[in-house]
Amino acid sequence: MLSQREVTAAIGTTAYGADGDKLGTVEHFFVDDRTGEPTWVAVATGLFGTRHSIVPAGDASWADGQLRLPVSADAVKNAPAMSGDHLDPGEEAELRRHYGLTGTTTATGDRAGIADSPSTTEPATGSDTVAVPVTPPVPAADAGTARHAAPDDGDGAMTRSEERLQVGTERVADRRVRVVKYVVTEEVQVTVPIRREEIRIEEIPLDAEGGVHGESLRGDASTAGVLPEEIVLHTERPVITVEVVPVERVRLRTELVQGQETVSGQVRREQVVVDEDRVASRDTR
Repeated sequence: MLSQREVTAAIGTTAYGADGDKLGTVEHFFVDDRTGEPTWVAVATGLFGTRHSIVPAGDASWADGQLRLPVSADAVKNAPAMSGDHLDPGEEAELRRHYGLTGTTTATGDRAGIADSPSTTEPATGSDTVAVPVTPPVPAADAGTARHAAPDDGDGAMTRSEERLQVGTERVADRRVRVVKYVVTEEVQVTVPIRREEIRIEEIPLDAEGGVHGESLRGDASTAGVLPEEIVLHTERPVITVEVVPVERVRLRTELVQGQETVSGQVRREQVVVDEDRVASRDTR
């Protein structure tokens, strides 16, 4: 059973189930009208805490700043919807059937505290037990950390609550990237210098060589003016060959890019208004 100090510290924290799963945020406790012991706890579940579930708190435990409830997340998710600050015997019976609890029924109020009221055992005649909202006294040492603590009912005050967005981030897989190599064909033009041989006639004066004048007019007329040797002219031509050479190495690396994204959600808050009823005056004449 949770102590008064543990109940006060648990309000506003995250509740965990029997398997260690997160159940939701602790909103407030329902207490026994006679003993003031916490019997049920209201937990905000769903997206942005828009759903409210009632969970049995009789076997709850508080350790290392965490509230442990001996129920599963599915049972809390599928719990009967309850509203208001009170649980009547019919609502408690429905909750006990859902969670598989048997035995006693309690008349409970809204927030954890001590109150003197009817017995916690369900009357045999089925008489109704009305739940009264009570508020925990906040110790001086915990005054700065107490949450949802309201003044005593006797001073005519009430607690106004509101929802706030709690936004975080999670890392999820987005896409897969891999390196694929393929061949691209393109035209390349290269200018290549080439050389070729050309014939050139070189004339040498006979006097300079000491030759005989008129020698070419002798002999057979069919061979006159033909050199005895042939000259082969050469030229160069481009020869194209292709070789594969390594150019660069490619590898994958990841880097974090900082960005911003705007999210929105709906939150609810309570407003306080004055409900006035005009009292009709009597005519004393």
